[in-house]
Amino acid sequence: MMRDFPADAAYRRPMTDIEITDQPVTTRCGFVALIGVPNAGKSTLINALVGSKVSIVSRKVQTTRTQVRGIAIAGSAQIIFVDTPGIFAPKRRLERAMVDKAWGGAGDADIVGVLIDVRRAEHEDNVALLEKLAAIRQRKFLVLNKIDTVPRDELLAISEALNGKGDFEATFMVSALNGDRVDDISKWLAEKLPYGPWLYPEDQISDAPLRFLASEITREKIYERLHDELPYRSTVETDQWTEKKDGSVRIEQTIYVERESQRKIVLGEGGKTIKSIGSAARKEIAEAAEQKVHLFLFVKVRENWENDPARYREMGLDYPKA
Repeated sequence: MMRDFPADAAYRRPMTDIEITDQPVTTRCGFVALIGVPNAGKSTLINALVGSKVSIVSRKVQTTRTQVRGIAIAGSAQIIFVDTPGIFAPKRRLERAMVDKAWGGAGDADIVGVLIDVRRAEHEDNVALLEKLAAIRQRKFLVLNKIDTVPRDELLAISEALNGKGDFEATFMVSALNGDRVDDISKWLAEKLPYGPWLYPEDQISDAPLRFLASEITREKIYERLHDELPYRSTVETDQWTEKKDGSVRIEQTIYVERESQRKIVLGEGGKTIKSIGSAARKEIAEAAEQKVHLFLFVKVRENWENDPARYREMGLDYPKA
């Protein structure tokens, strides 16, 4: 039977024997938005903080298009991390929508974390980001990422310079890729978030439905396979999610590109490329869904989709005026 995956079927941790009922008044809960320029490592950091993959990662810039929430537990606090699109100087309509979504996520959060790749601390995009940061009234903390790439004395100088440009309550030096010192962020946030009941069950690690995560995983595999050949504006939609009697699931997805030449690139000679993408995506989707997956991929041309308001709604973005 074909059906839409239910709204409450979000990506969860493996179930435990503990069930939370009434939360004591000593619990804390809140939203923490991570902002930064493209490729600063926000998605990698979110995944490390949550302890599981909830946001796709790619060396291709501007991979995250909308807000992705990952949920972590630290002591008696539930921390809802919001991974936002990279902030940069937008030129196209889709880029403007993504940047607007990032600043909106920062404005709605309880606390804002600013992530800086220490190798590019003085880049003009970071300079512009820090200048606009003064308009954000929320409490802020600074995260210096990829600290294993520069000497310690340079790190201290970078930290001092950046703290002089922003009102940060704390500074953390981490390597999100290796998970080094990431726990320090969670421990600090667990004492800073407002008191209140948890908003999600203990085992839930994202508020996104599995069908959304499945689309994102396939998009990630496309970028991994075709980094330099395919524009980031390609998109993936999960069209069908059919539960089978044997406990497996049949998933049909469509990869949309803008031109016929791009469709041929995704397919590859004799279909080799699309098969490789599908194999990698199927394995990871099965791990997330915790069931056997039969994945079927189709590639279609959707010209000028960047100017279609419906596509923006599907991605959770507001359609900006020209």
